[in-house]
Amino acid sequence: MAAGTVIRSFASPGGQPRGLTWAGRTLWNCDTDTDLIYQINPVTGTVIRSFAVPSVDPRGLAWDGRTLWHSDIGTNLIYQINPVTGTVIRSFASPSTFPVSLAWDGRTLWNCDDITDLIYQIDPVTGTVIRSFASPSINPFGLAWDGRTLWHCDFGTDLIYQLSVN
Repeated sequence: MAAGTVIRSFASPGGQPRGLTWAGRTLWNCDTDTDLIYQINPVTGTVIRSFAVPSVDPRGLAWDGRTLWHSDIGTNLIYQINPVTGTVIRSFASPSTFPVSLAWDGRTLWNCDDITDLIYQIDPVTGTVIRSFASPSINPFGLAWDGRTLWHCDFGTDLIYQLSVN
């Protein structure tokens, strides 16, 4: 199968899908039209559960193996959410003004900001910035962790970057 070949697709449960994260056997997606976070069966596209976002303009989602992390550009907060009840476990201020994406590397959060064009590594307990560096792009939006490197996409350049974080 050629790279980029579509394996399957299904309709998003909402009209403005934003954040997306993989949680072992299911997908999680947040939507700015419905202001809901959806747990989705990745084979059928069926919504398993949904709950209201704790925010006003949902963007990023990340899965840490037990809980969801969610960023919001309206409140500029990052939330840790119980995925069963949808309740906020805790929240802290984003280090940036437009936190559009999140990724989990096994111990820390990564966040990118479309206004500052910076990528931040964040301590998930304190919310403290561990370090930050400039995005190689002009409109950073997506982040993913592959176990060794950070992947980053940009809607201004239409490029996907693999970044060393050592």
